[in-house]
Amino acid sequence: MSTIRAPSTRPKTCSQLVGCERKHAGCTARQSWARLLLLSCPMIIPARAHFIWIGSRLPWAYVFSILSAAERGGLDEVVLHHTDVLEPGPEQAALLRAPGVRLSRLDPVDCIMRAGQPLGIGTQLCDIDSRLSSAVARTNILRAALIYLHGGIYLDLDTITWQTLTPLLNAPQFVGCEQIVWPGFVRASRSPALWARSLMLDVMRKPLRRIALGWKLFRLIEQLYYRGINGAILGGCVGAPLFAQYLQAMTRVPTDRQARPHALGTSLLQEVVARYTGDDLTVHEPEVFYPLPPEISEHWFYQRRNIDLSTVLSEHTRVVHWYASVRTRALIDLIDPAYIRANREHQFYSALVGECLPELIRESVSEPGVSGSDTPRSVAIG
Repeated sequence: MSTIRAPSTRPKTCSQLVGCERKHAGCTARQSWARLLLLSCPMIIPARAHFIWIGSRLPWAYVFSILSAAERGGLDEVVLHHTDVLEPGPEQAALLRAPGVRLSRLDPVDCIMRAGQPLGIGTQLCDIDSRLSSAVARTNILRAALIYLHGGIYLDLDTITWQTLTPLLNAPQFVGCEQIVWPGFVRASRSPALWARSLMLDVMRKPLRRIALGWKLFRLIEQLYYRGINGAILGGCVGAPLFAQYLQAMTRVPTDRQARPHALGTSLLQEVVARYTGDDLTVHEPEVFYPLPPEISEHWFYQRRNIDLSTVLSEHTRVVHWYASVRTRALIDLIDPAYIRANREHQFYSALVGECLPELIRESVSEPGVSGSDTPRSVAIG
């Protein structure tokens, strides 16, 4: 199995809005001497990673996310904010013994109120939270509140940290973009040409998520796809203005829309970034956090004969978001250390985890573990 190693030099960074389709919101990217001075100041964002878990049972797949951030991120601490008492077990034990990992019980109402009070919206945000039943929707509020209150880097639990995150700290705030088919301006448009283009992009993408080398073929046409903001990996200093505006924007979402998928998440964040007029925001290219886009990300879990991570990750990739919210959610309960050991030679995801957390591979096991994923039978082995 061939792998790539973390480069010793800092990766290139995009201009704050390069490639994110911000032109469709009537905005343009700007550079200034003030921004250059800010970028020259190290550690503007605190060297702290935040994860959020709403629930009591934490699956191994999400434990791997936290452990990889502690192992590879190069940060001072990695904090799991959990709203409920975690079930005891090997998953919790692994986190408790991991250097640099801290488990912190989170009171959502207190957190949201403290973030909202300086902005005059504490009660409004708590009212929104009280109406939400989805853990995903509630996390949208909490992640913005935590960054605004404490600063640091927020990561979704369906991520694996591949290399150090410290270069990301040299900016007041950042987000990342991914390659998408249906940006908001297309959905809101009445233009037949725009809808036809997105339908064409969707038709091209569907077969590529199923065929063995589809992820590689997608690279040949990826420049045709729109760039959209994704909130899976975010960063900001204490009181970061983008996240203040994001929290304020949540209170303006109509009550009957607040519980809809993405209404307080990706869709709203995209709008806030598009309207943001400051020159202190960095937008990272897809290769940094989203090397395989939605749908195509299923290839992280397909079985194949040869695994070479250098073909799927770039030298600039720092975090891999593997999209548990898409079709791979069913695999979460199958993933554990034995699964990684059994699949690391034949699956990108297991190879990635095994490379980041090698102690899982060295452990002896009495049972072989799960040896396969739900790879469609029509997909050839690559």
